[in-house]
Amino acid sequence: MGKNARQTSRLNAKSTNTPARSNPREESLATTADVLGRKIKNFPEPSKTPEAGNARVISVVNQKGGVGKTTTAINLGAALAEAGRRVLLIDFDSQASMTTGLGIKGAALREQYGSIWYLLNDSEAKLEDFILKSAVPGLDFIRGHEDLAAAEAAFVSEIAKEHKLRKLLAPVLDKYDAILIDCSPSLGTLTVNALTASNGVIIPMECEYFAVLGLSLVKKTIEKIKENTNPELAIYGILATMFERKTSHSREVLELIDKEFPDEVFDTIISRTVRFSESTVAGLPVTAYASSSTGSASYRRLAKELIARGGAK
Repeated sequence: MGKNARQTSRLNAKSTNTPARSNPREESLATTADVLGRKIKNFPEPSKTPEAGNARVISVVNQKGGVGKTTTAINLGAALAEAGRRVLLIDFDSQASMTTGLGIKGAALREQYGSIWYLLNDSEAKLEDFILKSAVPGLDFIRGHEDLAAAEAAFVSEIAKEHKLRKLLAPVLDKYDAILIDCSPSLGTLTVNALTASNGVIIPMECEYFAVLGLSLVKKTIEKIKENTNPELAIYGILATMFERKTSHSREVLELIDKEFPDEVFDTIISRTVRFSESTVAGLPVTAYASSSTGSASYRRLAKELIARGGAK
């Protein structure tokens, strides 16, 4: 067995944690239409045979940390896989939270070989040789690594450094229906690479007032990318996260972003729940850890909405 195969086999060990029982005290699923008193929207069940063609590459991006980027990348990816899509997740954050959330821990998490950082720095390495299988059928991923934090300095003198990830993904575009990139909480070299490689972006935004202020900065960055490296880049949607129905502040923030960006806010809302933290510790998507939870239902609904909007096949 070659080194690549040994690496993949060792890292593919599935979590042995027992999935959680559903929590009857969880809040009901929230939607923008429901919260703002509009007609409830229903999205059709997606076809199990998506249209042919290359993967839609989607960056999950916000320069603010702690807004649900990683949670969204993992669980939207898992929901799309449940819907019959072939999904690849890319952990593009030096914190490697997505990698941890998919069950990679300890020494395996610290190993540089086979990570996205290794692939970006070895021109002979092929991404397809280092794809790992998650516990969810149809959901694959590439590990992150802490050394991604050095990207700014490492790539400063490289020609066309903004296109490194796009070139790396090119050979696997026809093997997947969706590729989701969990971006770092910054708007530096790594995020520029991700946006240059993407067809569209999803912007998770915590239902807190200060999070609203950062939206304009993200949108300005997207406009710069469209002007310079990727004119076809689209905003697939702004996703309200960490919503708390019992607080008026969450509702006020939702009303504000819906007023400012009426065509971009997803109807699906992600409510705050301990199930997301628990599933991260378990190394599983919430759809596998607590399948009947509100969090699982929300991400399954988001997958339907994204497909209905044309953001995924």
